[in-house]
Parts: sequence; C-alpha cells; structure tokens
Amino acid sequence: MDDELLSLLRMVDTPTVCNAVEVAQGKRGFDAFTRGTVVSSAPASPPVVGYARTAKIAAAAPPSEDPAIIRARRMDYYRHMASGGPPSVAVVEDTDFPHCVGAFWGEINATVHRGLGLSGVLTNGVMRDLGDVPEDFPMIAGSIGPSHAFVHVEAIGVPVTVFGLTVAPGDLVHADRHGAVVVPQDVLPVLAASIAKLRATERLILEPARQEGFNLAKFEEAWARFEAART
Repeated sequence: MDDELLSLLRMVDTPTVCNAVEVAQGKRGFDAFTRGTVVSSAPASPPVVGYARTAKIAAAAPPSEDPAIIRARRMDYYRHMASGGPPSVAVVEDTDFPHCVGAFWGEINATVHRGLGLSGVLTNGVMRDLGDVPEDFPMIAGSIGPSHAFVHVEAIGVPVTVFGLTVAPGDLVHADRHGAVVVPQDVLPVLAASIAKLRATERLILEPARQEGFNLAKFEEAWARFEAART
C-alpha cells in the first residue's frame, strides 16, 4: 500500500471501502466485515487504517497463571504492538464477549499505543475515559464501562475474532463508527480506481435526487443508469 492509497483510505468511510472491494472483485458477496453495532470514541474522526497487531484479553475473572508470567506477557504485548511499523492498528479480542466487563482501553493505553505509532484500535471489549483519550486515536469498541476489572493479556500475535470478523496478524484493516473490514491484498492495486468508480456510480442517483423537481419518473431514469453502471 503506497502513501497515495493510504491517504485515500483515510478520507473515505468503511462502507465505501466495503462497497469498493466488491467493485474491485466484480461481484457481490464480500463478507470480511464486522457484524453488529460498535461504539466509537471519536465518531467524527477519520477512519482507522493499518495492518493488524493482534491480541486476546480477558477481565471477568482473575488470571490463574503466576503473576510474573502475566507481567512478562503484558510487556511482550507492548513489544508486539510496537513492532512492524506504521500504518498499524491494534485488533484485540476480549474473550469474555458478549459479557465483557473490564476496560483494557482508556486514557493510559490509548495514549501509550498512539505513542508507539498505532493509528487506533478495533476491539469487541470495553473502553472508558472518553473525555481524556487522544482524539486522534479512535477506539472502535463493543461497549463503554467504568472499571478495568481483572483485565489481562491472554495471547499475542494470533488470529482473533471481533464482531464476527476474523483478523490475522498483518491483515489490512479499515474501521470507523460503522464497523470494520479486512481489505483483501489482491484488490489493493485497483482499490483507488474502484473507489472512484463507486463514487461516480453513486452520483448517478445522488445528483438527480438532490435537484429541484426530482420525481418518480426522474428516479426511474436515474436508477436505470445506476443499475447499468454498478456491480
């Protein structure tokens, strides 16, 4: 992914990327996207775009392992998150889902991850400190809560599943207040052109619909052009 494509992806929302992947593939059926409703710490911010750095956490019950092992794994977690270079995004599965109780994500962790070069986080877990987290580090999460409970890291650099979306380390993730998608690597060479084609196709409907005098007859004409042009 070159800088020009990265800049473009940071300017378009996740539904646009989801549709553009189908344009690139020439068919419907792309299904590497989240299911259900997410909450965002910064819904008006640009999307989170980057290659996934993954982990699993839990918080509902105290860890059963030796505390020294838990502490060492926590530092290994940060080493993993800092590796690989930008653009990167944390993708963290809370294994307590759907009964998540402990916030791994708040002012401290958001600030640390931002400092380590990550662009944001996608998690099915809990976030907090919404008035204090960095505005340029969006947290796309499953819920909001006040406590960290017994939160601890369980696994690092493994495939994770968040809102029905399986993400492997190194997958290209695009996420915003709508949810997230994993962008297939094979569409990257044509993704910018596919976004442009998608936008042009959508204008066939949007421009007439925004004009004075729009009616059913004009809609039918516009829809015929739209149907002929879209995937």
